[in-house]
Amino acid sequence: MEAYTDFAGVYDTFMDNTPYQEWADFLTDLIEKYGISEKRQDAEEANSVSGSIQEEILNSEKNLVLDLGCGTGTLTELLYQKGFDMVGVDRSEDMLNAAFAKRESSGSEILYLCQDMRELDLYSTVGTVISVCDSINYLLEDDEVEEVFKLVNNYLYPGGLFIFDFNTLYKYQQVIGDATIAENRDECSFIWENFYHEEERINEYDLTVFVKEPEGDLFRRFTETHFQRGYTLEEMEGFVKKAGMELLFTLDADTHKAPAKESQRIYVLARECLKERKK
Repeated sequence: MEAYTDFAGVYDTFMDNTPYQEWADFLTDLIEKYGISEKRQDAEEANSVSGSIQEEILNSEKNLVLDLGCGTGTLTELLYQKGFDMVGVDRSEDMLNAAFAKRESSGSEILYLCQDMRELDLYSTVGTVISVCDSINYLLEDDEVEEVFKLVNNYLYPGGLFIFDFNTLYKYQQVIGDATIAENRDECSFIWENFYHEEERINEYDLTVFVKEPEGDLFRRFTETHFQRGYTLEEMEGFVKKAGMELLFTLDADTHKAPAKESQRIYVLARECLKERKK
């Protein structure tokens, strides 16, 4: 079954405690410290000084930030509000419909593309690629991760930054594997059953969601099944290097310190290092 279809309609409801603003602040700090993408105002000032059309074109590429696996666009919108020119990519039309609604409400100028990250196809290079909220874990094979990272590297502007997170093998094995989580709201509720498959290292999420109909007291029931694979930090570091990127550093997503054996989610920062700057 295709993931994020009916669930897309209630996704933001169940994710209302997600610290998107903290993520946006943290990612902005990383981009400003280690990246090449500038905010719109800074870029406009630089272009006014250079006065070169060619320089403006190059800046328009290196200042783009791609949110890979953007979902309903909550984080994408926050980074746009921070001043970045944003592109959002997701394979789920239903999730993107929610993102379109947010764009219409906010008046932002975010470009959204419905694409599978394994077949990423952009119209230009971008200065920064981010992929958070364990989107990478939906890639279930080593060669899929390698292919996505190679595509990211291909579309990164020279010296561009790749920031992603992933759920660790430890998290699936020791924390959420084979656990059942339930949550009840006035208008909707869900039962989230986890089944960890040790040999494949894949965590199966069986979601059952009940959504109250607009009129009356009836609830509509639907189910979705999601699959994510656990990876070790060493494996992710290897994928980054195979893609031709320079590994900068890694961080525990909760402590923002060096990853530990018990880290459940890890940030990875990498840089494009092979392409020459366009002339």
